[in-house]
Amino acid sequence: MSKVLLFGEPMALFTAKVEGDLESVNLFEKSVAGAELNVCTGLVRLGHTASYITRLGDDPLGLYIKKFINKEKIGTEFITFDTLNKTGLMFKSKVSNGDPVTAYYRKGSAFSNVTSEDIDKVSFDGVELLHVTGIPPALSLSCREATYRLMERAKEKGVYITFDPNLRPALWESEEVMVSVINDLAKKCDLILPGVAEGLVLTGSGDVEKIADFYQNLGIKEVIIKNGSKGAYIRSGNESFEQPGFKVEKVVDTVGAGDGFAAGVLSGKLEGLSIRECAIRGNAIGAIQVTYSSDNEGLPTQDELKKFIEKRI
Repeated sequence: MSKVLLFGEPMALFTAKVEGDLESVNLFEKSVAGAELNVCTGLVRLGHTASYITRLGDDPLGLYIKKFINKEKIGTEFITFDTLNKTGLMFKSKVSNGDPVTAYYRKGSAFSNVTSEDIDKVSFDGVELLHVTGIPPALSLSCREATYRLMERAKEKGVYITFDPNLRPALWESEEVMVSVINDLAKKCDLILPGVAEGLVLTGSGDVEKIADFYQNLGIKEVIIKNGSKGAYIRSGNESFEQPGFKVEKVVDTVGAGDGFAAGVLSGKLEGLSIRECAIRGNAIGAIQVTYSSDNEGLPTQDELKKFIEKRI
């Protein structure tokens, strides 16, 4: 059995091969995307056992994603196929500077039809950590209920829960609902990983200390706030500090950097590292990931990560 469980929607990703508006580009490269799948992939490449809870469409894109999951040696015991609804997909532009434009096609997807009953079939035997993001509860009411059920079951089993808000405002009914649900789910976690901009939306403040105060007042033990190239702000109990980021020669694509950061932090937690060492890992993998155009291509092995950090510290 895997020590880590992740829950989310994988999608087929079509990335433009040339720069320009998505409506003008004709050539795309196919790969696999999905915040939780990126984290899962990162953890497995670092030598951890992780299983993925998801539902795919019984279609060519679903089978393509399943092949990727098998290749990465991710646990598949909680993956099901839907014969009625299709696999979600997304398009991403190619850019030289700044963030790429993304377009999602996931409404009514196979995963958006996941239910609490599906979650009740998941076994927590041997599971030490559950990682959840704020994306599934945004996709549908049934996914929202399933997310609550998953976190509640993990809590009952004494499983350590990490939560990345991963805000997707366009998927929610309103910002008010988004903030309410995300912060309610956050109360169930042991470690939260918001970005500074997300903290501003969720807490009303862009000040890292105030964001950390807000979540510790909700009962969350540890808060790690991502701050882009600047690194991260960490609050663990009464201890607070900033951990500088790593510089890279060229930023190719920022998508997936936060997922790489999460994989680094979670791997450190699983290995019993200090919160500072976890943050260093997170910063390192985030920096590595922005030098690749794929959402998960740059996710390193333990040896690759060690070499990257040793060269820069």
